[in-house]
Amino acid sequence: MRGGLWQLGQSITRRLANGDKKAAARRYFSAEAELKKTVLYDFHVAHGGKMVPFAGWSMPIQYKDSIMDSTLNCRENGSLFDVSHMCGLSLKGKDSVAFLEKLVIADVAGLAPGTGSLTVFTNEKGGAIDDSVITKVTDDHIYLVVNAGCRDKDLAHIEEHLKAFKAKGGDVSWYIHDERSLLALQGPLAAPVLQHLTKEDLSKLYFGEFRVLDINGSQCFLTRTGYTGEDGFEISVASEYALDLAKALLEKSEGKIRLTGLGARDSLRLEAGLCLYGNDMEQHTTPIEAGLTWAIGKRRRAEGGFLGAEVILKQLADGPTIRRVGFFSSGPPPRSHSEIQDEGGNIIGEVTSGGFSPCLKKNIAMGYVKSGLHKAGTKVKIIIRGKANEGVVTKMPFVPTKYYKP
Repeated sequence: MRGGLWQLGQSITRRLANGDKKAAARRYFSAEAELKKTVLYDFHVAHGGKMVPFAGWSMPIQYKDSIMDSTLNCRENGSLFDVSHMCGLSLKGKDSVAFLEKLVIADVAGLAPGTGSLTVFTNEKGGAIDDSVITKVTDDHIYLVVNAGCRDKDLAHIEEHLKAFKAKGGDVSWYIHDERSLLALQGPLAAPVLQHLTKEDLSKLYFGEFRVLDINGSQCFLTRTGYTGEDGFEISVASEYALDLAKALLEKSEGKIRLTGLGARDSLRLEAGLCLYGNDMEQHTTPIEAGLTWAIGKRRRAEGGFLGAEVILKQLADGPTIRRVGFFSSGPPPRSHSEIQDEGGNIIGEVTSGGFSPCLKKNIAMGYVKSGLHKAGTKVKIIIRGKANEGVVTKMPFVPTKYYKP
């Protein structure tokens, strides 16, 4: 979804406001009829959700409040996101870890049961097929969630390698959790509100950890993680119980946690300096270039054994030619594909995500520049509609993260 979800929302609003409203509406609702819907679709509409096409699904980009207000409320109180369009799956069997380590950069074997990590699926050239949060439930059960827009290619990639692995006698099978929905509860009130609905002591569950437990009367997969930089949880629940759970979470928060759409989710993740696959990381981008070197386990750096390992380990030793960095800038907010120049007017890179930060009240962006020009404090020019605007490389995250860690 190039250019970010905020721009998508603004674009749809402008088209309906300025264009032939009837023709635009006909095209929009014709496309809408072909989209998949989560079990909370009617709930979103009833609460004023503005539904837009996203990765083959009809998803709320915002509700009655603005994207800016939703972003601020998540940081101050909390947000509930329906992220059921994402794809959850399980790998089971005694060789599950060995199989997955052929496809991702993480030290899966080194994870303790009940813990997880962000990782990257790589191709033969070291490029990123997708990023994913993986969890070792037990030594023979791995649970992972992949991006909705990458579902088809991810599943085809996994299946291709799974067949070859099993043909050689590997003990691993997979299961796609299409019968489950996924809710993301984020913000400072996430833990106290969720605590009302479970007997498990959430103060003992830390960032990156996973449990199977009863929440609001149904068995859920609970991971303390999220995509906002705030403390929070992703809750996988059987779809028939998803609506009751969403209602209970909102009710227990006494109106402070709000339903929040993809627009604010995009601004929150940008403030947290997190990649959006398809914008900030693609099949030609390596994890080293994307600033995800930390996700490559120490053992994996020594042994390799994953697709594209030669390319990635060479970059690890020699350094990449480009690097993902953050920026502050003046003028209009930078957008995806905005050209980046050095002070002499030479092209040195490109913006991949950008916008106005609701929390910082100034422009922020991330993108790729040539190595050597990636250090914080480096002055740049960002070209928007043919005009050069002042910018400076800065460290990320832009807004401090608040993950719950021991």
